[in-house]
Amino acid sequence: MSKSFTFITATLLALVTSYSVKAESNTIIRVGGFYANTDSSIDVNDPLLGNNFSLDFEQDLKLEDSQFLPFFEFTHRFNDRHNLYADWKQLHRNALVQSVEKPFQFTWNDTIYDVKSGISLDTTLNIDIARIGYGYDIWQGDNYDVGVSVGIHAMFIKTAFKGDIGVCDVDTETRCPDTVTIPKIVDEKLTAPLPDIGVYGSYEIYPGFKFSGHAQYFYIKLDDLKGGLVDIRLGVEAAITDNWHMTAAFNYYEVDVEYTSNLKNADMKIADYNIYYSFTGPMLSVSYQF
Repeated sequence: MSKSFTFITATLLALVTSYSVKAESNTIIRVGGFYANTDSSIDVNDPLLGNNFSLDFEQDLKLEDSQFLPFFEFTHRFNDRHNLYADWKQLHRNALVQSVEKPFQFTWNDTIYDVKSGISLDTTLNIDIARIGYGYDIWQGDNYDVGVSVGIHAMFIKTAFKGDIGVCDVDTETRCPDTVTIPKIVDEKLTAPLPDIGVYGSYEIYPGFKFSGHAQYFYIKLDDLKGGLVDIRLGVEAAITDNWHMTAAFNYYEVDVEYTSNLKNADMKIADYNIYYSFTGPMLSVSYQF
């Protein structure tokens, strides 16, 4: 079980159990999939020129830039106008480069790792985005509702390298002389829970068919983190049975994060991240309501 899923589950249990639900309530669990485009990089050191440069995960390390991804959503509606929601999106990628074209160095736990050109390198970059929040219906009618939402989201980032990599102390001024087989160098980061705000609404266009949409936004700039989130979705939901529904939607989803590690406050560091994660296109999902 991933850390992001555990994060969602624990928080939802805490939120749900904090309310005494006296009115009619219902819960919706939705699963689906979509294609995402990703552009991600880390800032590393050029051992030949001595300057920093941006190492592209997709172009230089051959990670897939377009991939089919799953998503999970949970909504609990209670007391007529109140909603608790959570969603989770996953982007896990791995690639093996038979011959590295650009040599680079990165620092981890006061040790310099030297990746020379021509070696074989196995790279992993896993990104999970978890989000929870609360929504309130401001306007309601016989066949429509419109509301606002506030929530928090967090990103879980895991990077791993495996291969014949040079190793030397941080005081070394030349290329690392020794090359050893590294089982796996792993760096894991978690962004602090960050707020987002949004609006949502739905309209029943025909019995059993509902048009719905939402828009959420976030932007922040701190000492070690700069980024934003945009999530806009419009779709049509069709009832298969009283409990089962199918949804076809068009979604614009974008997360742009620049994350800088501070060596004074971090036990380990691979490099500074620049991750752009986007999706524009159709989504298909199935939901169960009870």
